[in-house]
This record gives sequence, C-alpha cells and structure tokens, in this order.
Amino acid sequence: MTKPASKGFFSRRWLGEVPLAVLFWRDMIGVGSVINLAASILALIVAASGAPIGVAVALHFAPLPYNLFLYAAVSRISRESPLTRLAALAWLIVATLA
Repeated sequence: MTKPASKGFFSRRWLGEVPLAVLFWRDMIGVGSVINLAASILALIVAASGAPIGVAVALHFAPLPYNLFLYAAVSRISRESPLTRLAALAWLIVATLA
C-alpha cells in the first residue's frame, strides 16, 4: 500500500490544519515580517543603485501574494476571533505600505 502524499505548506494552512497561533505568530508576524523587511531593503538598495524605479517597486511588492494568502488563511480559521482578524488586517496594511 502506498503512503498518501503529505499536504504542502499552503494547503495545510488554507485547510486550517495549522493552529491559529502558529499561523498568526510564526508564519505571519515572524516569517512574513522578515520576508517583507528583506524585500523592502532589497528594493531600497536597487533603487539607490540607479536601477529603474519599476524594478524597485516590483521587488517591494513581490511578497504581496504571500501576504494576501496569510491574511486569507488567518481570516478563514479565526472566524470566532475578530481581534485576531483585525490584527491580521493591520499587519497586512503595514506590510504592504511600509
């Protein structure tokens, strides 16, 4: 008998198989913030080096699909916790604009 394929990173989060605390604190606040910070720093370095501004903007917004996914995943599994959903929305806004 074959072993079923394990679910991937995104499907486990989308299906609510990862605890909300892990999804929110580790994946969103921790890892997501580091990814956004790295993308922003890289975008600033590229802009300062004289590259076209479009390249810098693209680098800055590159993590946006991941950010939107994390926000949607948190919203899906935190229906009974409006404070968590609000905090996730605040994080999404800051991560997108900063």
